[in-house]
Amino acid sequence: MAKPVLVITGGSRGIGRAVALGAAKRGYSVCFSFLGHESAARDVEAQIEQMGGEVKAVRGDCGEPGDVEKLFTAAAGMGRLAGLVNNAGIMASGARVEDMSIDRLAEVFRVNVTGSFLCAKEAIRSMSTRHGGQGGGIVNISSAAARLGGAGEAVDYAASKGAIETFTRGLAIEVAHEGIRVNAVAPGMIETDIHARTGTPDRLRRAIPSIPLQRIGTAEEVAASVLWLLSDEAAYVTGCILTVSGGR
Repeated sequence: MAKPVLVITGGSRGIGRAVALGAAKRGYSVCFSFLGHESAARDVEAQIEQMGGEVKAVRGDCGEPGDVEKLFTAAAGMGRLAGLVNNAGIMASGARVEDMSIDRLAEVFRVNVTGSFLCAKEAIRSMSTRHGGQGGGIVNISSAAARLGGAGEAVDYAASKGAIETFTRGLAIEVAHEGIRVNAVAPGMIETDIHARTGTPDRLRRAIPSIPLQRIGTAEEVAASVLWLLSDEAAYVTGCILTVSGGR
């Protein structure tokens, strides 16, 4: 019996990597995108293949329609699409709003918001009963920043994630009667390299005193929430924003 296929954007590192590996352990065939860091993508491929799983890593930018089509074409060659995790996202270096360039704003929203819309469109065309599909699940990766605001460093990123949460709620209602559940996970401070890449490697350490659980979360903890939302155990859950932030 063919395994269900899960598409993950940005699956080579961080939360996306943890979702890819966790999904393979749970019996999914995995098709994920990556943009840079080819060696990290090949490492994920190798680990899944060592488990006996099927995997394809596809280079592409989720904000580019042609690359999104290429990703979903690759997934279609693996079997029935059962889910999408809109994980790929970017955060620019810390800045106040009055210092943010138009180009910066355009790029953050192109990747974080438009990219999620483009991938959801393709997933719906494959999974919706309206289009002859068998249903499935979509999980968008938001951020606790959507609620906290990102003041002084990343209001643009926070605003893009606020858009993702509205998108999640609206799309959930739109496709609920077509066999598709749509939810989001909003991580708090998670141990990934995004903070170092944006020039604020001490952000995690500085946040610990404000976190009720008094620690930083792991990518695997976020992945477990994502995979639960995709599972039959969450069959009556849609339009949900699940916060994974240690209480912050």
